Amino acid sequence: QVQLVESGGGLVQAGGSLRLSCAASGSIFSINVMGWYRQAPGKERELVAMSTSHGNTNYADSVKGRFTISRDNAKNTVYLQMNSLKPEDTAVYYCRLTALAKVYWGQGTQVTVSS
Repeated sequence: QVQLVESGGGLVQAGGSLRLSCAASGSIFSINVMGWYRQAPGKERELVAMSTSHGNTNYADSVKGRFTISRDNAKNTVYLQMNSLKPEDTAVYYCRLTALAKVYWGQGTQVTVSS
């Protein structure tokens, strides 16, 4: 079984920064995709950024140039550096791992950006 534990959420003013971390534990296949999704109240969950174990990345247009995803494969950890935060970035952020056609989700961490 795979478990994902997120940390780093919180309250920040617009223009500020936060860094999210997600540590995966359990039986993790080395070839995988780890990413971050977010869900704001009344909206569907959406992709924020993803990174393959080979280092390929993909970002939502709304966060390009402001957010950076990175990972430490040795630690099975993925990070999301969020800069120039905007009130519309307020959401619960979820970590996701996909490997061998299985999908695992973290419990989510709240990010609130005040104007």
